[in-house]
Amino acid sequence: MGQLKSLPRKICSLELVLCRGLFNMRLPCTLAAFATYIPAVYIPILLLTFARPPWDRWRFLGAALVIVFLVLLTVARLQLGNSFSVTAQAKKLVTTGIYSRIRHPIYIFSSVIVLGFAFYFKTSWIASLLIVILPVQFFRACREEKVLIRAFGETYLFYRNTTWF
Repeated sequence: MGQLKSLPRKICSLELVLCRGLFNMRLPCTLAAFATYIPAVYIPILLLTFARPPWDRWRFLGAALVIVFLVLLTVARLQLGNSFSVTAQAKKLVTTGIYSRIRHPIYIFSSVIVLGFAFYFKTSWIASLLIVILPVQFFRACREEKVLIRAFGETYLFYRNTTWF
């Protein structure tokens, strides 16, 4: 039982070594971090391991979108660091890395991942989830921006004018 309880800490330790080595970043070992990094590692493995033939161009495209955008999502999450939260909070304004070009990369990348799953599984119902996901992500981004404008004022407005969604 003691080994099972320490498993998340051990995985975070491994992730810490990988992130320091690959991205030269400190990884906060929190439940949010754990929930972000584990899918980024295991979803591509599952996609490639349990894929049923045939591997046509749509399946390749879907797998490529999921894997590439999971990596980008993980990098965006790493760059966000301790500023990550489920609810809109203004802890620190992150304007470097991916955030120097895109204000809400996690929302964009997660939407592309859903599209990738739709191509991979060749099902329109997964793609139709985007009809719900996109407005929700847009609403969350707008709410987040109001909080950031209140907290950072002109600095955030300048940042918003120089970046894409």
